[in-house]
Amino acid sequence: MVSARECFHFATLELVRSTPIKQRLISAYRRHLAALPEDQLPSDVRESFGQVMRSLRGVQPLRGEDAVAASVRKMSNQEADDCAALIVEMYGLMCRDHVVSNRPSTVVQLHSVECAPVEYEAPALIVNS
Repeated sequence: MVSARECFHFATLELVRSTPIKQRLISAYRRHLAALPEDQLPSDVRESFGQVMRSLRGVQPLRGEDAVAASVRKMSNQEADDCAALIVEMYGLMCRDHVVSNRPSTVVQLHSVECAPVEYEAPALIVNS
């Protein structure tokens, strides 16, 4: 089973191809994001994911097309860029969360906590003229 983070990884790879942005966006959605259940996503990504899904499925399709093709067709290039950027941003958040959750929680003590403040005082410099 492919994880949500891996789906976003593959969607991001789709978004960096050399085809036009609208084509890349449709491909990323159809191949990697369409079947991704929202409940598999980290909570800090769900709202953005819902926003992307609404923007990719919000337009009534014409005969012979699906909602994604219709929605992306109606987008400006800037809107398509923004949608793609949000997908990449969500992937970044998921990677950060993954790294943080897999980091060992080891605390390294750099000095003794029993040291008196006097030990940290610098000696006064004496200047002879």
